Amino acid sequence: MVSFPPCKINLGLRVLDKRSDGYHNLETCFYPVPWTDILEVIKSDTFSFTTSGAPIPGDLADNLCVHAYRLLETDIGVEPVRIHLHKIIPAGAGLGGGSSDAAHTLRLLNKVCQLGLSRNDLIDYAAQLGSDCAFFVDDVPMIGTGRGEILSPISLPSIPEFLILVNPGIHVSTAEAFTGIRSDASAPSVTECLTGAPASWKHALKNDFEETVFMKYPSIEIIKEKLYALGATYASMSGSGSTVYGFFDEQPVLDDSFETGTVWCSWHKR
Repeated sequence: MVSFPPCKINLGLRVLDKRSDGYHNLETCFYPVPWTDILEVIKSDTFSFTTSGAPIPGDLADNLCVHAYRLLETDIGVEPVRIHLHKIIPAGAGLGGGSSDAAHTLRLLNKVCQLGLSRNDLIDYAAQLGSDCAFFVDDVPMIGTGRGEILSPISLPSIPEFLILVNPGIHVSTAEAFTGIRSDASAPSVTECLTGAPASWKHALKNDFEETVFMKYPSIEIIKEKLYALGATYASMSGSGSTVYGFFDEQPVLDDSFETGTVWCSWHKR
């Protein structure tokens, strides 16, 4: 069985405070985008995990898809399967590709192995794998609080027709992005900002990671500036970086002013 794990962008991201468990309390809006990896799970005599496509950092045994399988194997018992992941979504890009792959592994295992897990069961397991994994159980816009695992639906205003994602090929680790992060208690909440039209987001809807990431990687900030120069209604870095996205009312034309090596994705919301 095959699925197509999508990525996400963050519409605003506030880092509220540090928790006693070492994590941070956040507020963000997860928004699914159909730039996808390709994931296959089939029954097998022995368990295996293979990959193709874009390189994946680290040991494959530590991949979240493997962790998803081992979690269910340990907790409820799962028969052996063969998992193959064709990687397209860049790693370390603030797009949640690894989290999406993990959540979709749970979803496919539930179907292929006929586990009978409910949506809430899948959310609980996904939350054990990573802070934003639970979002990818449903793939619909959600407000995320806590570590990002506490989800609530949100009805968004009319979103501009076109979305451009630009990734400069820079890997920004989450730990790196949190270094020096500062929160502004007086800033409006993400949920409050999203009640306004997208044209109002530019001066209100913030990603708290931008300040520290832009200081270390000025080229990421330049991408945001270029998207606004091209006529973006709203542009922002996604998550902890390094992908920057822009919403447009009309189809923009990306020219050669973007540096060689950037990867971009265009989506027409129909």
